[in-house]
Amino acid sequence: MSRLKIMCPCLFGLESVLTDEIKKIGGQDITTDNGKVSFFGGYEEVVRANLWLRTAERVLLVLGEFRAQTFEELFQGVKEIEWEALIGRDDAFPVKGWSLNSKLHSVPDCQSIIKKAIVDRLQGAYGISWFAETGSVFQVQFSIMKDKVTVSLDTSGAGLHKRGYRRNANEAPIKETLAAGIVNFARIHGDSVVYDPFCGSGTLLIEAAMRALHIAPGINRRFAAERWGMIPDELWETERRQALESVDRQAQFRAYGADIDPQAVALSLENARKAGVSPRLKIEQRDVREFETASEKSTIICNPPYGERLLEVKEAEELYRVMGQVFKKGGDRSMYIISPHEQFEQIFGSPADRRRKLYNGMIKCQLFMYFNKRA
Repeated sequence: MSRLKIMCPCLFGLESVLTDEIKKIGGQDITTDNGKVSFFGGYEEVVRANLWLRTAERVLLVLGEFRAQTFEELFQGVKEIEWEALIGRDDAFPVKGWSLNSKLHSVPDCQSIIKKAIVDRLQGAYGISWFAETGSVFQVQFSIMKDKVTVSLDTSGAGLHKRGYRRNANEAPIKETLAAGIVNFARIHGDSVVYDPFCGSGTLLIEAAMRALHIAPGINRRFAAERWGMIPDELWETERRQALESVDRQAQFRAYGADIDPQAVALSLENARKAGVSPRLKIEQRDVREFETASEKSTIICNPPYGERLLEVKEAEELYRVMGQVFKKGGDRSMYIISPHEQFEQIFGSPADRRRKLYNGMIKCQLFMYFNKRA
């Protein structure tokens, strides 16, 4: 399996960012679809993808793609895959997935058929009738879209947004992969100065620091494929060592965070410490009305409160008005603000230079981008 098809799901709106990331790790023949990017590579690219992709949700190894409108077609399509080349006689192979706009719409039934097909293939290969499944876990993923079946193995394990630094979060955290995408749109570099006056658990600031310092997002965690045996341990060790060596400790990046909640401030500081970027961040308790910058040129990146009930919405709108006043004072700055409010620009007081549709969880948002605004 020297040439592998690799597929990375991502949040809607981040496909172009993920495509650029995949190019940088050596992915070939890249194709982009809604919510996913596929490419070809070897085991090196599988390892690098897990270590380096900031906006991918996970790294899937595509094993088979075929059409199926009946359970028999599904069974035979799955059985044709050379599972014995991947899964040992003691390994576990749970199955999960989804189906949309397809004749095979029952997900539990599809799971059962796929599991049965894999067992049937492995029974023939190993000459045994029962599998203990006590060894390494090979998570089988399937998707059925308009009768097209894709069968994959999940090389990541826990989702790639779980970097390892945010075991605790505030009530409304922004996902690490979404934060990384916003940081990419903001073009944060090694000499950037970043502000987040609604820092919450610190995710935007930490992702900005990791990008600026060229810290691989997966450097402090482990992945499912490390226990499979097909990828040499030496390859994981080499790629991790190179990732550590590539950290830019000379970068001048610094960031300033604030939150009105002292618990959020403490949480941000703890998460920054776990991520190894706390020396670059200064975080304090402060109301947005007191916002000011210490730098002539800076970038504001923030995820202000949305508000769900009527009173909370009114409070959020008042915050947007205040932001429009205080953010525009001072020097040369760019602003990247994510919000679901349809009248954000009117309340904030100026139209964005560019907008990008993004989803924060299930909430449809816009990233409002303001470039180089000088008071």
